[in-house]
Amino acid sequence: SGHVPILPPQNVTLMSKDFEMILTWTPGEGSPPDVTYTVRYKSQDHMDKWIKVPHCKNIPRTSCILTCVIRNRYVEVQARVKAVSGRLQSPWVESQFKDYFSEVELAPPVLILDVKKNSIHVNASFPLPTCVEHLPWKYELNRWEAGSEDKVRKKKFRKDSVIIDTSALRGNYCLSARSLYERIYVKYSEFSQPVCVLLNHKG
Repeated sequence: SGHVPILPPQNVTLMSKDFEMILTWTPGEGSPPDVTYTVRYKSQDHMDKWIKVPHCKNIPRTSCILTCVIRNRYVEVQARVKAVSGRLQSPWVESQFKDYFSEVELAPPVLILDVKKNSIHVNASFPLPTCVEHLPWKYELNRWEAGSEDKVRKKKFRKDSVIIDTSALRGNYCLSARSLYERIYVKYSEFSQPVCVLLNHKG
């Protein structure tokens, strides 16, 4: 029939970014413009079965978020992807095995400040997928006077706010936080962009 087969996706990689587990790939050489991709995965506790991923069937993009379809965050999973164009399909290409628990890469929280007369109430908002909100995420809050290297550090659970007594503080104070996950070892995100406030300013 003169059909040229579709070449399979390349660089198929299972990775974590911003609390998500993502499968990424690049199109095979000479892929037709109408090419779409279908993804499946399997986990080490069910090695005999590739599971469909409904939101990653015949998709035009070259990535698929798997975070919330993976049921067990502590076992390794493997994903695979194939290219489809019309009635043509490429062979499946498989990723390496990874598990969410040890691979998860954290994103910094966003700090929400409520500045009162003699205190600052600090809350940390985490950009989390709903399926992992229950995990024991924490954050570490740094506070320092602008221009100083001397930092006060507090560690809190994600939903706990921090109240800072500012009655004795004068000048420009900055806050920054990072997400952390404590298990066998501690994993950190980058620090958030500092937020600075002028306290007890006379004038």
